[in-house]
Amino acid sequence: MPRHIGIVGCSAEGAALCYRTICLEGSALLRREDTHPEVSLHTHSLGAYVSHLERGDLAGVAQLMLDSANKLARAGADFLVCPDNTIHEALSLVLDRSPRPWLHIADVVAEEAAARGFRRVGVTGTAWLVRSDVYPSRLGAVGIEAVRPADDDRDTTARIIMSELVRGQFRRESIGELEGVVRRLVARGCDAVVLGCTELPLVLGDHNSPVPTLDSTRLLARAALRHAVD
Repeated sequence: MPRHIGIVGCSAEGAALCYRTICLEGSALLRREDTHPEVSLHTHSLGAYVSHLERGDLAGVAQLMLDSANKLARAGADFLVCPDNTIHEALSLVLDRSPRPWLHIADVVAEEAAARGFRRVGVTGTAWLVRSDVYPSRLGAVGIEAVRPADDDRDTTARIIMSELVRGQFRRESIGELEGVVRRLVARGCDAVVLGCTELPLVLGDHNSPVPTLDSTRLLARAALRHAVD
């Protein structure tokens, strides 16, 4: 039997996209129509996470993640994934206490970037993520340079994510601003761009980017599927 996947959610849109990808693409991997591994999802209020993030309280973020992990373990999950890049900064505070192993979203993205031969990758996401070492450390470990957007672009992206995308709002004007952020990363020599917020793939992708995009949400979901059936 495939392993039971536990999803530690943070924002609704990102968690939902990860869940839907697992369910919709599972049948192709298992070669049985309408079939996918068992999946459980737990998420605390996004506001609880944001409250800790705004105070720089990674220990508080980690405690929320660990609480979700414990609940998912009791529900029968064999391993865990978190379709939220930002709170991975706190994952190192969780692992030693976690009842189940985790897949790290940035490791999954870095593996894909290396397999495709990218050398200089732009990182988009919340301001918390972009300021962190989550992607520079993982990409650097496989010989890929991570490029942060300029401060203005970082703040623009963060504003759109937190005021619109996490609420399921996708304004044409805002999508145009995000496309501009990507273009300016490409102008600085990036040969690919990480969509490092799990809502960004809802509005950005290869269809409106001049370079390939690395969809962290779907890449994590597909890695979870492979791990579940391996």
